[in-house]
This record gives sequence, structure tokens and C-alpha cells, in this order.
Amino acid sequence: MKNVLFAFGLTLFAGLSTGIGSAIAFFAKKTNTKFLSVSLGFSAGVMIYVSMVEIFIKAKDALTSELGLKGGSWATVASFFGGIIFMALIDRLVPSGENPHDIYKVEDIQKIESGDIISDENNSKSNDHTNAKLLRTGKFTALAIAIHNFPEVLATFICALQEPSRAIPIAVAIAIHNIPEGISVSVPVYHATGSKKKAFKYSFLSGLSEPVGALIGYLVLMPFLNDVLFGLIFGAVAGIMVFISLDELLPTAEEYGEHHLAIYGLVAGMAIMAISLLLFL
Repeated sequence: MKNVLFAFGLTLFAGLSTGIGSAIAFFAKKTNTKFLSVSLGFSAGVMIYVSMVEIFIKAKDALTSELGLKGGSWATVASFFGGIIFMALIDRLVPSGENPHDIYKVEDIQKIESGDIISDENNSKSNDHTNAKLLRTGKFTALAIAIHNFPEVLATFICALQEPSRAIPIAVAIAIHNIPEGISVSVPVYHATGSKKKAFKYSFLSGLSEPVGALIGYLVLMPFLNDVLFGLIFGAVAGIMVFISLDELLPTAEEYGEHHLAIYGLVAGMAIMAISLLLFL
């Protein structure tokens, strides 16, 4: 029970960092693009290293002990690529216009407040249409974030149940990943409504759905958990986190800053993760 509460706490921390992104959007004067670029690269490094060096190996150990060397190895590889395919399908199902990985900056909020990006100012009907579209975009972005992040937050939850020390850096990496997503919900909602309260609410709710989803997923899986299912889940988790790193974190990191900053962050994340794993030997 203690591990379940710890796992739930980690997913809550990771999910609610979308609210941190929303707060940054409203209270910071300027987007620190270099910091975000390095941080997102760092998160990708943590996820890729722990996935390939730790989680994939644990999945293989669990499956080979139950299914034999050949069968377990095939099952591990299949679950890894199954996780990648699962995330790719989720990505395909989210309309491109509401993709939660389109980046926004703090400066966008300031442009909204000054009226610089409100088009057709003299045409109220056009403004109403634009605002309705932006509000829809903000709501769909919040929903898209919840859908996108369900597998990764469930992964954190399962990892925390099995290896609490390994789950902490993963949760931190996901939290960093969620900060720009919080901004991407807040900006269109604030543009549409002029209400910081509503913008923060949608951003906050998109993050709150993550621990709730993780808990529901765990309750569904709990009656069936055994070594084979555990191995398959861990293999899929490794694939999910590699896909997230390559498809979301690194491209976003490069959009926010220089290519080399993202790579330096990536290498630093791998190095920190490697050292932390060595310290727990």
C-alpha cells in the first residue's frame, strides 16, 4: 500500500506540472528558451538511457525467466515495438490542429494582452469566430495532452511500484516535459476568453487527468499482474518512453533553442541517469 501511495504521489507531481507551465506563462516576463531547450533535452536523455539500459533489461529478465531465452527475448522486442506503435497510433488519432506539442511562449500571452495578435479588430463577428476556434483549440489541446500522457504516466506508476528509486528521475523528466504543454493549453484559452483563471483551470485539469488515469489503469491491470504481464508492460514502457523522447521532447527542445543545447541536455540527462543507477547498485 505504501508503494501505491508513493507511485500515485509521483504521477500527481508529474501531471500537475502542466499547472507550473500555465503559471510561468502568466507570471514570467520572457520565455527562457535556452533553459527549456536544455531541460527538454535532459528529460529525453533520462528517458532514453533508463529505457534502454534499465527497463528493457528488466523486461527481458522477467520474460526469459518465464518463457525461456528465445521466447522471452522475442516477447521483449515485440512489447518494446508494441509500445512505440501504441504511441504512434495515439499521435495519429489526435488532430494536427490540436496537437499538444505545438509550442507557445510567454511572449504570446503579452501579445494577447496588448491586442497585437487579435485579428480583424473592427469585425466583432470575425473576432467571435476566432475566439470560439481558439477556445476549442485550447480545450482539445488539454484533452490531447491527457490522451498523449496516459501511457507515460501509467509507465511511471508501474515503475514506482516495482522500482521506486528508478521512478523518481522518470517522474522529474515527465514533469519537465509537461511544462511547455501547460503553456500550450493556457495561451489559446486565454486568448479566447481573456480569463487567466479559465486558462489555468484547463491547464490544471489536463494534468490532473494523468494521476487519475494512472490509478484507473493500475486498478484494471492489478488483478492480472504476474511476471509475464509485468515483463510485457515494462517492455512497452521502454518503447513508449523512447518514442516520446524522439518524437516530442527532442523536436520541442530544438524548436525552443539551439540544436547543440538540446544535445548537451540529452547527454547530461544520460550521464546523470547513469550515475544515479550506479549509486543504487
